[in-house]
Amino acid sequence: MATDPTLADWYELLVENHLVAGGPAASIVEELSGKVPLVPHSVGLNLGGEPDPEHVARVCLLAEKIDAPWMSDHLCLTAATVHAHELIPVPYTPAVAEHIARRIGELQSRTGRLFALENVSSYMSYAASMQTEWAFLKRVVEAADCGLLLDVNNLFVSAANHGFDPRAYLDGIPLDRVVQIHLAGHQVLDDHLRDTHDAPVCEEVWALYAETLRRTGPVSTLIEWDEALPELPVLLGEVARARQVREAACP
Repeated sequence: MATDPTLADWYELLVENHLVAGGPAASIVEELSGKVPLVPHSVGLNLGGEPDPEHVARVCLLAEKIDAPWMSDHLCLTAATVHAHELIPVPYTPAVAEHIARRIGELQSRTGRLFALENVSSYMSYAASMQTEWAFLKRVVEAADCGLLLDVNNLFVSAANHGFDPRAYLDGIPLDRVVQIHLAGHQVLDDHLRDTHDAPVCEEVWALYAETLRRTGPVSTLIEWDEALPELPVLLGEVARARQVREAACP
């Protein structure tokens, strides 16, 4: 890496970029391993669908290789007959909750590591859903006995798109299970918000982050910025802001 890897307290690895031997991605893992904690974050375990055994095996092997403190993926469906390359929300039904909890339980048993389930940004809903997202999320993580990766930006985006109070969401989930938080930027479009990871965290999300921390206590936090990357000082400024908010919320 061209800069000091300890500029951040820890790093998250987008798992699907690191499953092939060799190349720049592998060299990054080799350089960072043992210097700062690395946490594997997947986008392709397809928890709402059927597992790909080969993919699952590779993800678990990477978690072992980097001695991950935990691993994570999203409360979503990514593949059915074809791979959608999207994080598609699932219908909130007992059968789906049972399926996802079983998948998570299998991953935790296989790796011996805590799994953290992340909420996604939502732009649609299902007529079949039988409860709110937060009640469904609570049901899944308690049945799986797993952790939560609370994406505060995703929560803000979904709340705006569906017209619910994000604080009601916080009231309804087991915040003692939150082991990680995501922050990111989004786009404001004509009739909805879109999670894009291409801008600074907005003031409303910073405020919701502070509210979350007042309830959870200090939690490992990651800034996601995947597109239209700015200069490094801008990214480090977001990291510094997150630290400032955490210190003010959790004195």
